[in-house]
Amino acid sequence: MYLSKTEAAVLPTTLVGAPRRTPVPPPSGRRRIWPLLGPAFVAAVAYVDPGNFATNFSGGAAFGYTLLWVIVAANLMAMLIQSLTAKLGLATGRDLATNCRDQLPRPVTWGLWLQAEAVAIATDLAEIVGGAVALNLLFGVPLPIGGLITAVVAFVLLAAQSRGFRPFERVISGLLLVIGLGFGYTLLGAGVDPAGLAGGMVPSFSGSESLVLATGILGATVMPHVIYVHSALTPGRYGDVVTAGRTREGRGRLLRAQRLDVLLAMGLAGLVNAAMLVIAAQLFTGRDDVDSLEGVHAGLGDQLGAGAALAFAVALLASGFASSSVGTHAGQVVMAGFLKRHIPVLARRLITLAPALAVLVLGGDPTTALVWSQVVLSFGIPFALVPLLWLTSRRDLMGGWVNRRVTTVAGAVVAALITGLNAHLILGFVL
Repeated sequence: MYLSKTEAAVLPTTLVGAPRRTPVPPPSGRRRIWPLLGPAFVAAVAYVDPGNFATNFSGGAAFGYTLLWVIVAANLMAMLIQSLTAKLGLATGRDLATNCRDQLPRPVTWGLWLQAEAVAIATDLAEIVGGAVALNLLFGVPLPIGGLITAVVAFVLLAAQSRGFRPFERVISGLLLVIGLGFGYTLLGAGVDPAGLAGGMVPSFSGSESLVLATGILGATVMPHVIYVHSALTPGRYGDVVTAGRTREGRGRLLRAQRLDVLLAMGLAGLVNAAMLVIAAQLFTGRDDVDSLEGVHAGLGDQLGAGAALAFAVALLASGFASSSVGTHAGQVVMAGFLKRHIPVLARRLITLAPALAVLVLGGDPTTALVWSQVVLSFGIPFALVPLLWLTSRRDLMGGWVNRRVTTVAGAVVAALITGLNAHLILGFVL
């Protein structure tokens, strides 16, 4: 009798003449989960984009540690929101925009698409302006030329997606690491005031201007466009979702993987944001010559030396390049999801690039433009968050992935807080 190779491999090793085979142990929990990480790190770049630089340094310079609690709260909200959007992609195999198109009336879908496009333009404004300022600080490149260079580099980074998700994730994660190392180095030189740190964790405001900055920090941290893009990254990212998601054990494994992904990525982004505000609070509180990114760069050089100024400029450049490519990808996801239409990336880039180039060509203040772009982004958060909560709380859509009641309640509280803060800001302007 002849045995196949497969049959021979499973014979007991005590048989005469049978080869001794060492059993291959099943992959450990760490080895099974680590390969599933990555999408949240792409999303996390948007949480440390140039708009964060402007709002965090402005907040720290103007109000010291007062608004530190806003960064911490916004980061916790971001962790919850990104976990929900990743889970939606896992459970349905479709991104948030596509689910909205399938589940909502056509007029509502068109309205959501229009506001999402406005968010995309505000996002591009922050990223292009930030990259242009960084190139100007490092190499003296004129701002309009720097904006064009940033847009071109975004195309180059997006080309990594043609080789699969891993190369793109590695490039973006590498740039995120550059940003983190840059501010880690600067924070070591600036130091931390423990009393100020503790006081900054107590929720409080200091006048209407601090409320504007708090709204900007919130908009810069909880980014509506990555609520859409993260849900588009997870379905194709996890190859065994269809089979593993049918069992409780399989769902648990995938949920643990995406939660760890979000925790690590958003945790790093939160530390970077907090470091920005702490550095500004330590070095620039009460100074009126650091109300711009150029002023921050010069102030860091004066206070800590050329190394800190260089670290800031390099981190800003990495932020502009990485977040610009992620923002372009998000724009494609939004249009394809809501309208089921695709336009060439170059055409989309030219449309969203126009306002940023107008600011640079007309000589507008880049830092002011960055802060206000983040306020616009904050207004867009409820339009992405409310549909996300509604969809992930539906058992008929999510099945075994449906939200627990406490998760839905926590998400509703977050949506209410963000909407209330925005309404208060608008009312303050009107009155």
